[in-house]
Amino acid sequence: MPLLSFVPAQATSQLAEKLAEFREYVITYVQAEGAAFALKLLAAVVIFLIGKWLAGVLSRLTGRMMNRAKVDQMLVRFAVNIIYIVLLTVVIIAALDELGVETTTLTAVLAAAGFAIGMALQGSLGNFASGVLLIVFRPFKLGDFVEAGGTSGIVEEIQIFSTVLRTPDNRRVIVPNGAITSDTITNNSANPTRRIDLVIGCGYDDNLREVKAYLESVLADDDRVLSDPEPFVAVGELGASSIDFLVRPWVNAEDYFAAKCDLTERIKLGFDERGFKFPFPSRDVYMHQAG
Repeated sequence: MPLLSFVPAQATSQLAEKLAEFREYVITYVQAEGAAFALKLLAAVVIFLIGKWLAGVLSRLTGRMMNRAKVDQMLVRFAVNIIYIVLLTVVIIAALDELGVETTTLTAVLAAAGFAIGMALQGSLGNFASGVLLIVFRPFKLGDFVEAGGTSGIVEEIQIFSTVLRTPDNRRVIVPNGAITSDTITNNSANPTRRIDLVIGCGYDDNLREVKAYLESVLADDDRVLSDPEPFVAVGELGASSIDFLVRPWVNAEDYFAAKCDLTERIKLGFDERGFKFPFPSRDVYMHQAG
């Protein structure tokens, strides 16, 4: 059964009249303003396409100029993204103005909408502000290995709302900028050198001087260990079951992990060869027979 059969005849007639009036209005408008509107639409499309292209060119040109000035890459990428977004917004407003849209009213509407959106997205705006702080104060740069926002990795990029890190096992971690600025930032690459902190225990029966001399020789034989600052080897504690040596050589920051692992392995193998003991907690149990 047709759907219109459920609609009263009077309502159907009124709907037909309204459709006919709308059709006449469209035909009249197209006849009177169609050509002019088509030209405006074409002009608006051209403005948008050319403006978008120019926005990309100008943002890239800005990036090149900053690169020539040897500005940090982190700041370059951040500035290029901001400039492109601002220019593209201007282009969109210009295209709408060409169509006859009242841009003053539109700007006011956008401002009100922006305020409402800003209240709803306080976290995102906070991340944006934090990104600006990271760019201005520069607690780290691209390529630094940092611990921030509850994770660690190499800084690959600072975006508008987040920072991209690459973990040592080659995972990509995106950390909100707000989480970074609100937490402690540890930059392991800020200084050219780092100190390796090892605690090496030997037995109370071992010759203390021989153990110390061996530890010093291991450091002296490794080319990655720096002579300035001078390596430090000394007894740090007389423990419950071991004598603990503090072994603290300095190396270049890029050699830290490899040198730490290699030194630990060489010390263990050398202890085995020389008969030095690696003590571990133990208990002597004495049994008495009652009788």
